[in-house]
Amino acid sequence: MSTEQTVPDEIMTAMAKAVEQGRAGDTRAAREALEQLWESVGDHGDALHRCSIAHYAADLQETVTDELMWDERALAAVTDLTDERARKYHDSLQVRAFLPSLHLNLADAHRRAGNATEAQHHLAAATETVHLLPDDEYGQMIRAGIAKNHAALGENAPTQPPPHRQ
Repeated sequence: MSTEQTVPDEIMTAMAKAVEQGRAGDTRAAREALEQLWESVGDHGDALHRCSIAHYAADLQETVTDELMWDERALAAVTDLTDERARKYHDSLQVRAFLPSLHLNLADAHRRAGNATEAQHHLAAATETVHLLPDDEYGQMIRAGIAKNHAALGENAPTQPPPHRQ
């Protein structure tokens, strides 16, 4: 996500700070900061906030069970998110482009938890939507994650349609 914002957003700024804290190695403090943000937003608060907080909180969990809970929250929140709301934060965001990553994260966590059927379901959803991503570094990372999970499940990765061009 670009750092350019259309509208300043204190929750997104605090979330980005927590994510950087986690990337710097202080995962416990980052996890606690994101959990506090989640509590302040609430289960029915702003969908962009819920989706983003849950998406990043999942990466900081100590157990795959907790990771799955947060990944499921992120996917549930995205169903309430509109392009109009996302573009108030940054004018380049499209909600449908969130789906490949959200489904990939669920597929990977379910695979690691031993839930092959659920993993395959979410991997199929990620594969079906990955064409929405451009052929940039981020899109390539998601495509590589999809291929890795197909291989880990003993599947051949389906041939991908060309990346989405804007």
